[in-house]
Amino acid sequence: MRYAQGGGLSDERRQFREGIRLKAAQGFASGEPSSAIAKELRVSVRSVQRWRRAWDRGGPRALRSAGSASPPRLSEAQFAQLEAELVKGPVAHGWPDQRWTLSRIKTVIGRRFHKSYTLQGVRKLLIRHGFSCQIPTRRAVERDEEQVTGWVKETWPQVEAPRRRSTRGSSSRTSPASR
Repeated sequence: MRYAQGGGLSDERRQFREGIRLKAAQGFASGEPSSAIAKELRVSVRSVQRWRRAWDRGGPRALRSAGSASPPRLSEAQFAQLEAELVKGPVAHGWPDQRWTLSRIKTVIGRRFHKSYTLQGVRKLLIRHGFSCQIPTRRAVERDEEQVTGWVKETWPQVEAPRRRSTRGSSSRTSPASR
C-alpha cells in the first residue's frame, strides 16, 4: 500500500509536506543545488528535482497541495451510523449467520446510505477506522479451556502423523528395486 492504513494523507500531514516543498522553493530562488536542498530537508534528490521542474513552470504556487484526491464518501457521522448497524449483527440485516463479510457490509452501506463501494473500498474504509480482519471480539460461551489444553497435550500428539525420516536415496527413483 502506498500509505499506512490505506487512507492517503491527513490534512495535517498534507500541510507538513507542502511546507517542505515551499522551503525547497526558497532554495530554488537562492540558486542552491538540488543535492544540498535534498540533504537539508531530508528528502530524495529526485523529489527535489521534480519540485524544481514544477517550480520552474509555475513558481511557488505549483508546489502547493491540491488537497485530497476525493472527499470521503461516508462522513464521520455516517460511519458512526454504519458502526451502530454493524454492532446489531448480520442477522438483524437478514443474513442467516453471524459473519460480517466485505460483501455484506457493502450491501448495508448501499441500503443505508445509497452509496456504492467496491469490496476493496469497503476494506480500506474499515481499516482506516481501526477495524481488522478475523479477530473475534469474544470467545464462545461453551468453550472450556481445561478441555482444550488437555486435547492439545494428549490427543493432538497421537493424531499428528509421525514424520518420515529422510534417508539418502530413499526416493522410488533411486531405490534398488527399480534398477
